[in-house]
Amino acid sequence: MTLFVATLVSNPAAPALTDALIARAAQALPSPARIETLDAGIATDLFFETATDIDGRAVAETVRTACGGAPVDVVVQPAETRRKMLFLADMDSTMIGQECIDELADFVGLKDKVSVITERAMQGELAFEPALRERVGLLAGLDVSVIGRIIAERITMTPGGRELVMTMRAHGAYTALVSGGFTLFTGPVSQALGFEEHRSNVLIVEDGKLAGRVEEPILGKEAKLASLVELRDARALPRTATMAVGDGANDLAMLGEAGIGIAYRAKPAVAAAAHARIDHADLTALLYAQGYRKADFAG
Repeated sequence: MTLFVATLVSNPAAPALTDALIARAAQALPSPARIETLDAGIATDLFFETATDIDGRAVAETVRTACGGAPVDVVVQPAETRRKMLFLADMDSTMIGQECIDELADFVGLKDKVSVITERAMQGELAFEPALRERVGLLAGLDVSVIGRIIAERITMTPGGRELVMTMRAHGAYTALVSGGFTLFTGPVSQALGFEEHRSNVLIVEDGKLAGRVEEPILGKEAKLASLVELRDARALPRTATMAVGDGANDLAMLGEAGIGIAYRAKPAVAAAAHARIDHADLTALLYAQGYRKADFAG
């Protein structure tokens, strides 16, 4: 028999877990469940045993259906390997609420045009690398000083992000921000959130202005995957000890290779392909999914 856990999580800003809802969720599982509360009204574990391999995504969908449309996320995984020692995260629309390149484009009056390209690239409708080159080309001549203004005035950290990073670090995990965005943003964002390192693309700056070019090779889908493999192997970790989170098509390879790849408020194709999806809760859901309790949070 294998012990699995289904973790139910709602948004801490709007607790939605009731005893009745938890009971319905438990009844939808393949076998009787043992219930453990992680944070009353916000997060609960349902432990259950099964003699066969199960599709965690399918079980999670069954539980979500049983919850009747309540704003509750469900993550199903083997209980033994739920605690992770390596965490990789996308930045734009994941660890922060914005797409940085769209905010840059706003300063040259092209946000609408650029955001359409960004959305199509994140949906997987356009190849990431040429789409990035096209968007960066539209920024030529923009004073690099606007980046400081954007970070100060427009960039918002996703709720729960710092608690996620710092709690995992406090328990020995290594954390890396791996983005298809730009070092001028990932540097300050990674520092604010507590990541131990950041990897992203380098905008070429000439005479204090953006040159409209990005250093090659571009960090995209394959580079994110390579980062996960490199950081995992350097620490001699099994695949099951790794977690990744993202929202766009260029995250799919990284999410697929991780022990658990989580789609956060993600594009439909990404949410469908990832091991688990978070649509309602904040980023602390990734801590609850590992069995952390509210009292364990750092940050």
